[in-house]
Amino acid sequence: MYRNILIPVENSFADLTIVNHVCELARLTGARLILLHVSNGWAARNYNQLNLAESEEMKKDRQYLENLSQGLREKGLECDSELALGEPSSEIIRVAESRKVDLIAMSTHGHRLIGDLVYGSTADYVRHLVGIPVLLLKVPGKNIP
Repeated sequence: MYRNILIPVENSFADLTIVNHVCELARLTGARLILLHVSNGWAARNYNQLNLAESEEMKKDRQYLENLSQGLREKGLECDSELALGEPSSEIIRVAESRKVDLIAMSTHGHRLIGDLVYGSTADYVRHLVGIPVLLLKVPGKNIP
C-alpha cells in the first residue's frame, strides 16, 4: 500500500500528533518515513543565491530532524530526513515528487477562513497540487480563528 511516507514537520509540539499517528501506519505497511523540515527564515530563503553561511535556524532545524529521525530508527522504523530551504508548500511538493512518496502526512492547526487568509495554509496548498493521498491530522486543542 504505502512504501514512502513524507512527513513535513515544523519543529514544534504539533509534530508529535502526526509522527505518532504515522508510526503505526508505517509499521502496518512496512513504509519508509521521510521527515522533511523547511527552514524559511531570511537566511534560508536566500542561502543559495547569496552564498550565505548556515544560520542558527538552519542548524537547529537540522539537529531537530536528526534527533527525531534517530528516535524513530531506534523504534525500529526506516526513516530518512531532509532539510529544505525556502517556501514550505513548494518544497513539500518538490520532495514528494523527487522521493516518489505515495502519501504525505501533515498536521494542521484548524484555521478557518480568516485564519487561513492571515496565516496561509500550507496543507491546503499542498493537497490541491499533488496527485497522491494527503493525510491531514488536526493538532488536538488547537483552533486558531
